[in-house]
Amino acid sequence: MARISRAFPAVSAALLVGCLHVTTQSSPPPSGSANWHAVLPEGTARYQLAMGEVSSGAAPDRRVNPIYPPSLLSRCPPPVEVRAWLVVDASGKVADVRADDEASANADRRSYIDAVKVAARQWSFVPLKIDRWAADANGESHVVDSETRPFSLAYDFRFECHSGAAQVTTGDAPSASGHGSE
Repeated sequence: MARISRAFPAVSAALLVGCLHVTTQSSPPPSGSANWHAVLPEGTARYQLAMGEVSSGAAPDRRVNPIYPPSLLSRCPPPVEVRAWLVVDASGKVADVRADDEASANADRRSYIDAVKVAARQWSFVPLKIDRWAADANGESHVVDSETRPFSLAYDFRFECHSGAAQVTTGDAPSASGHGSE
């Protein structure tokens, strides 16, 4: 019994030391994201519909958010906005993405523009459809012709970084009426 009582403190100490575990908390790796919203810049050209024409579609069907440029996260720069025009073909696929200031962009801004282009090229839209309606001899209206047309939309993409964590915000696009043409 004496032997057990003398060994107890030593064994207890060994067990406690074995239970000690120093946890080091590492900072989470920097991460980023972006947001966007549709805009209608002043002077945007629009399709002019004739009497009896009705437009539909031109609404986003699939959207992908840009990825915050990883090379810029460690610096966590102030928020950046990129205005881009998405040129959409008659089938609803994004055929081209054009940034307003792309030609004069420095290397950092070019990283944001590239992120917008990579994401926006993956977007798709419900095709812009123009139906022509007419009334027959009985006064009943029906579609006499239909076609899909290309169009373009402007979006502002906003990139934000807070303490090494980036955010790219997301918003809904406006309805299809009044969208600009290419």
